[in-house]
Amino acid sequence: MADILPLLQICDSNFPNGAFSHSFGLETYVQEGKVVDKPTFAEWISAYIAEQLVYTDGLAFRLVYEALDRAEQEHVWAWDRMITVQSFPQETRDGSARMGQRLVQLGLELYDSPVLAAYQKRLKAQQSFGHPAIAFAIIAQYLHVPLPVALLAYLHSCTASLIQNGVRGIPLGQTDGQRLIQDMHAQLRQAVKKIEALDEDEFGATSPGLELSQMRHEQLHIRLFMS
Repeated sequence: MADILPLLQICDSNFPNGAFSHSFGLETYVQEGKVVDKPTFAEWISAYIAEQLVYTDGLAFRLVYEALDRAEQEHVWAWDRMITVQSFPQETRDGSARMGQRLVQLGLELYDSPVLAAYQKRLKAQQSFGHPAIAFAIIAQYLHVPLPVALLAYLHSCTASLIQNGVRGIPLGQTDGQRLIQDMHAQLRQAVKKIEALDEDEFGATSPGLELSQMRHEQLHIRLFMS
């Protein structure tokens, strides 16, 4: 049980990583009348998991964790760059960088991780960008949390944060939000299995619709979220 406690802390909704400020394109779908209730939101979040989380965040998480197991730090910095430059929408890039930098800072307040310290040094020198998937993977590997458990925790944290933002933005009731999180559990478990089987060259195969919604968000007149 001791291994799971640090993950519970990082995944807690009160953990101040800035996720509450970002919808990653969801707000565009809401304003365009495409996501208006629990069923349409469930469809959107399912697509986000299957595309964005599996082929970008999740795969990068796995590859960084495995690189650290092999003591190949340079691969960590390479994937930090890769996950940043493959993201075309500026708001999404900037939002992910802010969340990643914040998680690095908070992680160093809690854990004496040499790799996390090196990451922060590179961020300050503008040699790396920062991304929550990279920072979370570094922390999880430092804590010796098994990769499948750490990956599932990360995916769940991303999903739960987006669902809570959807509850505020659509809006929905809190009970509907909790039911949606529960409904996604099976897909999240399957997502971990899929990520474990992916090849490195499959990285970045995201949905054009999600990316376009993130780009259009930059032009919305009224916004509740930063991205």
